[in-house]
Amino acid sequence: MTLFTDFGLAQPILKALSAEGYEKPTPIQAQTIPYAMEGRDVCGIAQTGTGKTAAFALPILHRLNANPKPRRPKSPRVLVLSPTRELSGQIADSFRVYGRNLRLTTEVVFGGVTISRQEKALAAGVDVLVATPGRLIDLVDRRALSLRDIEILVLDEADQMLDLGFIHALKRIVTLLPKDRQSLFFSATMPKTISSLAESFLRNPAHVAVTPVATTAERVEQSVIFVQTNRKQVLLETLLRDPSIDRVLVFTRTKHGADKVVRGLDKAGIAGAAIHGNKSQPQRERALAGFRDGSCRVLVATDIAARGIDVDGVSHVINYDLPNVPESYVHRIGRTARAGATGLAISFCNDEEKAFLKDIEKLTRLKVPVQPLPEGLPAAPAASETSERREPQRGRPAPHARGHQGHGQSRSTDPNAERGPKRRRGRGGKPGGNAQPQGGQPAGNQQRPAQGQQRPAQGQRPAQGKPASNRSEGRRGDGAQVAWLEKSPRRR
Repeated sequence: MTLFTDFGLAQPILKALSAEGYEKPTPIQAQTIPYAMEGRDVCGIAQTGTGKTAAFALPILHRLNANPKPRRPKSPRVLVLSPTRELSGQIADSFRVYGRNLRLTTEVVFGGVTISRQEKALAAGVDVLVATPGRLIDLVDRRALSLRDIEILVLDEADQMLDLGFIHALKRIVTLLPKDRQSLFFSATMPKTISSLAESFLRNPAHVAVTPVATTAERVEQSVIFVQTNRKQVLLETLLRDPSIDRVLVFTRTKHGADKVVRGLDKAGIAGAAIHGNKSQPQRERALAGFRDGSCRVLVATDIAARGIDVDGVSHVINYDLPNVPESYVHRIGRTARAGATGLAISFCNDEEKAFLKDIEKLTRLKVPVQPLPEGLPAAPAASETSERREPQRGRPAPHARGHQGHGQSRSTDPNAERGPKRRRGRGGKPGGNAQPQGGQPAGNQQRPAQGQQRPAQGQRPAQGKPASNRSEGRRGDGAQVAWLEKSPRRR
């Protein structure tokens, strides 16, 4: 197929595509749309930015238009599952754009906003529902939503679904769906866990793949700069003063790190905004809107937002922190060089991240060229300014002691992540009241060392209980909610 008119799509849909200036399908669209219009299940492997949304949205809208049905209360006909709030909103917008000339309704539900408004929006029924798994289950449990009439299911970004801990939610959702349905399954990568998940959702699917697994965007020029941790901020500020950097997306490994980078840029007179799971939905929408319209030149994000940001004109991607999961690197740099444009990806790498860089090069089978530090780069900040960064918090292992994370793991190094239960305080008012320190003496009633007994060296603390656990980020919840990390008492 060389033109959208070759697929036999309904005229109202073709009219909407023409209004958007779309004439020729992308490879994923050319392969997927014919199978989807036949009613077959599809298992697709495609990176973000390849036109995946239109690949499933256009045949779905065509089918709904060809088979109109009255809406049933609380019961959508189409369910699209997405891992993040941003991606969910973009998918819903695409359905509205392509179906602007059809009498069809589209709603989107995700955490971070009032659930009662979503219940009202679903009360009369809806044709297309785009949802994140966590909020979808909330609505089902509140009996505000039924999945018994689903005709078509779409599971988008399946690999990120698993990275964010949605596996149990997905397994529950599939039990609530009718067996007689069409399912469209998309993922950027296809490891064994994803293949097993696909088997539970699909029946005799057609397989399509347009980008080899772990292949980076061909038009992205990549480079890496080796730099000490305490010089990353000043390096970023130096690079951003280059007027050729038009619109830049900066990735950090943690939410705390993203906020810290933005504060540093603000002090340097460089306007920027952060987007991550701890930001409220209005904050995230404002930051993304400013980045889209150009009023905000620098957007700092965590991997949670890596696949949810679809903005044209991103000239540069800067990896302030290299990801500990190599596949995340592919998704990050895929935010630039979109829609036929070129782009640059620059990664900062300290000594501890060299192992991550090696894993990335092994996955992509490409050697990332080394770029020297800019001439005249200011020296590192004084030790007092970075001591807070280097000194591990009491009761927690230092970041370098956590070890290198293996592939596919999403263990958080975020200081904002939920920690283990706090230890009770003993009579002495110190942590570990119920723990037995060295010598077997209760912590709350310790005796002074006997005369001649060696006291702990200055700066050395007596041994206490085990450090509080650092639970993984994103075990449940929806994408940007990354589940437990939200501070709101309402479940995301």
